Amino acid sequence: MFNIIFFGPPGAGKGTQAKIISNLLNVPHLSTGDILRKKLLDKDDLASELRSIMSSGNLVSDEILNSIVSARLKIEANGGFILDGYPRTLDQAKYLDNYLSENSNSIDYIFNINLDFKFLKNRILKRSSEESREDDKIDVIETRYNEYINSTKKVSKLYKDNYSRIFYEIDGSSKIEEITQKIKQILKKT
Repeated sequence: MFNIIFFGPPGAGKGTQAKIISNLLNVPHLSTGDILRKKLLDKDDLASELRSIMSSGNLVSDEILNSIVSARLKIEANGGFILDGYPRTLDQAKYLDNYLSENSNSIDYIFNINLDFKFLKNRILKRSSEESREDDKIDVIETRYNEYINSTKKVSKLYKDNYSRIFYEIDGSSKIEEITQKIKQILKKT
């Protein structure tokens, strides 16, 4: 089975590609965004806290996300996984690396989908009108993009530097099908 991480700014298409590749490889897609949005439907204190954090565009704490991801990885232990939206911080990357090492597991592929902010903003606004997502407003988009630049981009650089053999840059401005085809070609090569 494959263990894959998708990186990229919000709205770059990493979730779309992760779902497609998940179906293609029959590997579980673990999207922290989807997991958190489902949690928002609950009527408890954590859901209220998450609602406040996410509606402002800020990132959920490392502690909460590490707990969510490790719980899901335990469930998916032998079936491989595709991580989408995690790790986003250097502490999360360290936690993930330690977790995988302790469980004799590793990452097989890392895809970094690149997209500039202007293109990204238009894509997210279109998605917002189609999907009615609360986290797709201009001020939230800017906050999330800045969080990406200040945190997640450092994580993807760390992985690029340390795992260059399995790290692949993808142009996110291409059509969905073209991006999928490029990823499939990379998966077939190895």
